[in-house]
Amino acid sequence: MTVPTERTLILVKPDGVERGLSGEILRRIEAKGYTLVAVELKSATPELLEQHYAEHVGKPFYQPLVDFMLSGPVLAIVAEGDRVIEGFRSLAGATDPTTAAPGTIRGDLGRHWPTKVIQNLVHGSDSEESAAREIAIWFPAL
Repeated sequence: MTVPTERTLILVKPDGVERGLSGEILRRIEAKGYTLVAVELKSATPELLEQHYAEHVGKPFYQPLVDFMLSGPVLAIVAEGDRVIEGFRSLAGATDPTTAAPGTIRGDLGRHWPTKVIQNLVHGSDSEESAAREIAIWFPAL
């Protein structure tokens, strides 16, 4: 019997790339047993981010988030495996690095930025629907 495989989009945000943490984050994804399907260093565009964060357009944190995501390269990753969406979100930890559990990406590697929880190293899709939509935005050829 084969285990159903799901895919997720993972982004190492500009703060993670700038701090040289992409390799460590990839190592943790692979150590968890997930397969890397696609990995590409990309420069986001306002148009791409508007699609990616469509549900947040008009919210007070939208423009600061877009500005941050445009501030440097992003490592875009498609990973697959059994329950990879749930598993990666657990591996990433709470969005606030100060309260993220030790052993998680944000708990071990994150820094506290007052009022800037958007600078929290990684993004992971939150559902199969979001993953399919986000993968199509960042990796249209997949």
